[in-house]
Amino acid sequence: MKQVRRAELKDIPEILQLLVQVDMVHHNGRPDIFKGPATKYNAKELETILQDDKTPVFVYEDEDGKVLGHGFCIHQQKVGDNVLTDIKTLYIDDICVDENARGKGVGKALYEHILDFAKNEKYYNITLNVWNCNPGAMKFYETMGLAPMKVCMEKVIS
Repeated sequence: MKQVRRAELKDIPEILQLLVQVDMVHHNGRPDIFKGPATKYNAKELETILQDDKTPVFVYEDEDGKVLGHGFCIHQQKVGDNVLTDIKTLYIDDICVDENARGKGVGKALYEHILDFAKNEKYYNITLNVWNCNPGAMKFYETMGLAPMKVCMEKVIS
């Protein structure tokens, strides 16, 4: 049975493989910024992340128990800020679908699970960042109903 569930320590090796795929998408699009091949987190850091309720991670597991995708989330809330309201935001730090499983509903299932999680936990909104060098991700998120909230601009000085 295909399912999305909370990631467990046993998933770390497969999550690390997916993190390399994420990095390579970004490296191929912006080799001036992303080293490639690399991982954002190491195994020890993942252990800490997976055990923290403020950083929930979800995985999509196929019928054979293979992890085909992950969704990293981070609880964000600024209380008593001078300008911002006290809303509770679930920031999606990363969604990755194994390159061999793309286009099969894995990303949609992960996103919908994260959305349900956010609703159940009474978050005000979900936010994420997407790199312009990753038009496939941009299109996917727009299809899921997300819209730009703000734009980060740059000028490379060489």
